[in-house]
Amino acid sequence: MRDLPVPDPGLPDLRGPWRYLGGVARAQWRTLVWGSALGVVYMVALAAIPVALGRGLDDGFATAADGSTVVAWPSLLAWAGVLAGLVLLQAVAGTLRHRAAVSCWLQSMYRVTQHVSRHLRRAGTSVTRQVPTGEVVATVASDADKVGGAMDVVPRFAGSLAAAVAVAVYLLGTSPTLGTVVLVGMPLCVAVLALVVRPLHTRQHAQREVAGKLTTLGADTVAGLRVLRGLGGERVFADRYRARSATVRRAGEEVARVQAVLEGLQVLLPGLLTAAVVWLGARAAVGGSISAGELVAFYGLSAFLVMPLRTGVEALEKWARAHVGARKVLTVLRVDPPVLDGGADPAAGRRPGGATAPGLVDPGSGVALRPGEITAIVSADPAEAARVAARLGRTDDDTLAELDGVPVTSVPLRRLRRRVVLSEAEPALFSGRLLDTLDPWRDHTTAEVLAAVDAASAQDAVASVPGGLSGRLSERGRSLSGGQRQRLGLARALLRDPDVLLLVEPTSAVDAHTEQRVATRLRQTRAGRTTGVATASPLLLAGADRVVFLVDGRVAAEGGHEELLATVPGYRRTVTRGED
Repeated sequence: MRDLPVPDPGLPDLRGPWRYLGGVARAQWRTLVWGSALGVVYMVALAAIPVALGRGLDDGFATAADGSTVVAWPSLLAWAGVLAGLVLLQAVAGTLRHRAAVSCWLQSMYRVTQHVSRHLRRAGTSVTRQVPTGEVVATVASDADKVGGAMDVVPRFAGSLAAAVAVAVYLLGTSPTLGTVVLVGMPLCVAVLALVVRPLHTRQHAQREVAGKLTTLGADTVAGLRVLRGLGGERVFADRYRARSATVRRAGEEVARVQAVLEGLQVLLPGLLTAAVVWLGARAAVGGSISAGELVAFYGLSAFLVMPLRTGVEALEKWARAHVGARKVLTVLRVDPPVLDGGADPAAGRRPGGATAPGLVDPGSGVALRPGEITAIVSADPAEAARVAARLGRTDDDTLAELDGVPVTSVPLRRLRRRVVLSEAEPALFSGRLLDTLDPWRDHTTAEVLAAVDAASAQDAVASVPGGLSGRLSERGRSLSGGQRQRLGLARALLRDPDVLLLVEPTSAVDAHTEQRVATRLRQTRAGRTTGVATASPLLLAGADRVVFLVDGRVAAEGGHEELLATVPGYRRTVTRGED
């Protein structure tokens, strides 16, 4: 039993689609070789059945001097045993070959998915700025499966190739004419079918392009659904999606037309080859150059040749589709991550014993989080404050933010994420045990988890999950209210106890009484720690050490909450929502 995915998928070869596919194949060469060996045994055993049947007829039945038929029971029973052995062998080998082929498919599909997912973690938003989101989704959902299909067909293709060679050798040895017909006819059939596979490849590529654009449009529409409803633009985007769907359908029809021609030729060409072999074999049998048993073997082999021929065409088709898929995978993998391993390592920051916490600065807005202070970021447009937090936390790689004088883009992400944590207004919760959602690294005691839950005033959220911390959370925490999900996300962020904590609207979905408790406990929990809060809540602002007010994305004023209320009219209007 093989565990998937593998711990280390290896480094992908980015020099081209065929090289990438070759790298995937090399990483699982043992399974491919084992599957191919089983494929050879299976197909050769299958091809040997009509030969054994013909020999059994020739050796088991003889014509006496008076013209009567004599049964040679020893020979007949011996060949019957050979037939039974071949049937058993091909059954066992076929089962094991199928298992190996499925293993090849799964290993390669998971390997491609791991390559993409690991690169996405390293490259972050650099990928989605260069490659549409729908393309990235399609790469995992569709292209990985295409690469898997290319590996799945290898054992069957190897067996088909070996069986075709074995059949040709047998026919040449028995009848040079028939052997020549097969040796010439098989490559000719494959060549004709390959001419059809090429335009099929082109149409599949075009279909993949428009399907990726459709996925991108769908993802963008869903992401902006709330805005679309507010603007009354649902119908416009629905019409646009309908038109794009029609384009995908037409591309699929173009693929289907060529596919239909290919399927028809896969029946017609082997049928013509079979008819030619049978006709020539019958003439040879009537002329006495071959026996009746050999005629039966020739007919069985000519019918059998349809299978390796179809497998060969299937292999060409799947490899062409895999080439398209690998090219799309490389489009994602070739996006350079903004930070490579290594790089600068800023000071460790706040630690017990008097060390100083790190300062975090966003030159684009002028916002500076002073070490050990709670800094609130306020803007008439909440999106502006959220963008500043994103740049400070480097969830947006297009940032000039600095941590202790070091650009955050030069700090390896793994190190930065240990020191700077960003918790958004709608945190992502995952299905599974609630304790694992709050402490996914499992490096805190239950008492520490409960303390973080208390600091976020999220006890009611824990109590609403049957089983508490040990209970299971539904997908995205759908069984919880928006405020409960928000506070659980805050508890998870507080539990990390980072050098710098960035919060975006952490109380936007809770009532005033709960908000007051969160504000008080946040100040107590983060005392002496660097904290930035993007919010316009008066309760949170009153507890901040310093407030910065943004106008058009730049710092226009800063000071205490009461001071800004008294001296900055725009700030007062933003915080009181226009009510004096």
